Amino acid sequence: MKLFEGLAQYQPQALAVLRIMTALQFIEHGTQKLFNFPAGAHAEALTGIALTSGILEFAGGVLLLLGLFTRPVAFLLCGEMAIAYFMAHFPRDFFPVNNGGDSAISFCFIFLYLIFAGAGAFALDNRRNA
Repeated sequence: MKLFEGLAQYQPQALAVLRIMTALQFIEHGTQKLFNFPAGAHAEALTGIALTSGILEFAGGVLLLLGLFTRPVAFLLCGEMAIAYFMAHFPRDFFPVNNGGDSAISFCFIFLYLIFAGAGAFALDNRRNA
């Protein structure tokens, strides 16, 4: 369709918007675990896995937001989300809509895509590779 053919030129910017918005949401998960901000109902002592995931979510989210080391960071975060799904969500129920794992699955596959697609526009990776 001719209408959509012209959109291909904006692919790097669209990829950047996906990366940036995903990073902002991911940072929020990290800040909630690490700093209880925004305040949540599941405030817990940070030990072991919760501390590790909070650090990965916050630091990894910031790096993705900046578009810095996008591919290796996305690789780590993709693995984190796969582990989170199978450790925390899957044992509750088989179906993601019932076990609360929808966002973990979505994050996992967005990060998987970023491993292959890279950072897109507006990324510090672009300056490192120049």
